[in-house]
Amino acid sequence: MAAKKKASTKTLKVTLLGSIHGRLASHQACARGLGLRRRHQTVEVEDTPCTRGMINKIHYLLEVEGQ
Repeated sequence: MAAKKKASTKTLKVTLLGSIHGRLASHQACARGLGLRRRHQTVEVEDTPCTRGMINKIHYLLEVEGQ
């Protein structure tokens, strides 16, 4: 049987405000993991503990909506 997906999953809008150039490699990886490639790009990500951890790690580069 296929697992049913929840009808309404919470999402967060994440915008990259600062540049990732010259940052720690792990911080660059978090930005890429969230799907952010360039400044002022906004993506919607699911609100999971994994994405929250990545957001918390690079919070100084981001603007987050929908908390």
